[in-house]
Amino acid sequence: MCFRRSSVWIGVAKMVPARQKSVARTPNSVVQRKSKIKSYRQSYQSMTAASRLCLTRALTSLWLNTSRTAPKSDNILDKVDPRQLASLMKTEWQLSYVTPLYQFRYTQLKSYSRQLSAFMAAEKEQVEDGATQNFKVSFSVVHGLVETDYDAETILIQIYSKSFFAGQNEHQKPVWKGWLACVNGNRDYINSLPKEFISLPLFGSSGTEALTALVKSWFQKNFDCCFGSLEINHISLQWLVALWTNYHAESNIKQLQMIWTLPVQPLLQVSYAVNPVDAWELWCSVKGDQPELVDLSAGSLSSVSTALGSAKCRGQIKISNSKCMTTTLTLLTECALLKMPI
Repeated sequence: MCFRRSSVWIGVAKMVPARQKSVARTPNSVVQRKSKIKSYRQSYQSMTAASRLCLTRALTSLWLNTSRTAPKSDNILDKVDPRQLASLMKTEWQLSYVTPLYQFRYTQLKSYSRQLSAFMAAEKEQVEDGATQNFKVSFSVVHGLVETDYDAETILIQIYSKSFFAGQNEHQKPVWKGWLACVNGNRDYINSLPKEFISLPLFGSSGTEALTALVKSWFQKNFDCCFGSLEINHISLQWLVALWTNYHAESNIKQLQMIWTLPVQPLLQVSYAVNPVDAWELWCSVKGDQPELVDLSAGSLSSVSTALGSAKCRGQIKISNSKCMTTTLTLLTECALLKMPI
């Protein structure tokens, strides 16, 4: 990645040892899984060979969005309940992709809440401190967090915990939150799905890994779907830098921090902290003709953060300002669709 140097000092580099941990990659082969009623795989085989649903991931990238433009100004507060929006913001989410859900019904959310609660009660020995806790699950629709008529409405899932020894008047507290979303999804892909399937490809979770595993297991058993890890590669991180910096004129980003991992021995991380004025001038100068470049293309961008949000290559995202919610979720929805193993 190259940044064109403006006439101002753009930051101070700081080198620190990087973690020697490799990032797991999803295989290109189709994920094997058990079928509940009518398998996702069988539904693909029953479609014609011309269907885009049957394309491999390499070919899928050809008909998904391949170009991006500057985001339109959008006041999400006019469309989404502020209380629900608050549940999504200022929380670090671990991202996953999800294959389409079979026979998921928005009219059955109350029933799903009871079913998942019962499932967790039966499996609670897998949960930390499960012997002393009851769990209550709440499914709700986040109305308005869509961009097109063919986007499915976002689903918010919250799990509350109450100890057996707690008083009856004691307020229940959420111990886990998660959501499934499709914001500005690809029209051709969504239209190619059979009517029994609904596309909510982006999944975010915040809570213990044990609770996340239980939620995923319940979804897989009931909706014949599968989950996979969703890393945010360096190209998508660069796009997030561009998207968030573009909002500086409306919202002060305060500081832009970028961390690169360089392939040297021992591994090093290069951290740049850029003040908002310099970041804005740097952004505005990208289309200029100045020849001098700061070239970090030998490394890989692994983390970005501003006052608007933060993102890490291992799939963690935090959105701190509602103004960039829609554009950020649009980019992540595209990443989720591209990551699917079919």
